Amino acid sequence: MKKIYRLGLDIRPRCDVTVGNIMGRNTKPDHDPAELGELERGVLATVWRLGSATAEEIREKLDRPLTDSTIRTVLRRLEAKGYVAHALENRSFTYRPAESRQRVAGRAARRIVDWFCEGSVEALLVGMVDQKVLGRGELQRLAARIAEAEEMDAATREKAGKDKTAKPRSGKKEVGR
Repeated sequence: MKKIYRLGLDIRPRCDVTVGNIMGRNTKPDHDPAELGELERGVLATVWRLGSATAEEIREKLDRPLTDSTIRTVLRRLEAKGYVAHALENRSFTYRPAESRQRVAGRAARRIVDWFCEGSVEALLVGMVDQKVLGRGELQRLAARIAEAEEMDAATREKAGKDKTAKPRSGKKEVGR
């Protein structure tokens, strides 16, 4: 009697398709934005503006004659630094921001405060007012936003305090004596 061994080869026709494989960031979001090169900043700004895009779409939006492979290399570097993430859609990578513009700007501002203002945000703001980067209207809007954030923070703390002081429910009904 002959024994037939199956070698694990499947000769049936198959079609493998990845429709929406999303890759998250694989790095910590602590890269210094000041270390981004001019091309990296341009590509990142384009991704932020478009929301999500392929390398080809990004290349078309830039005002520089660059090859597709150059754009893909820059996108890989931005992904390694934690600024963009990609998803595989119909055999093409679609890139999207992994961090908001405001969050990256905040990190960059923190670096400036640390480097030039000895940790004082007030010194940075005074310098921005002196250099006419911030005007009266912008300062008033900032003050209003800070007040809103403080109110929300206080409300969150108050709610958390109430939750901690509330008696835990055991799920049992009390029986009168």
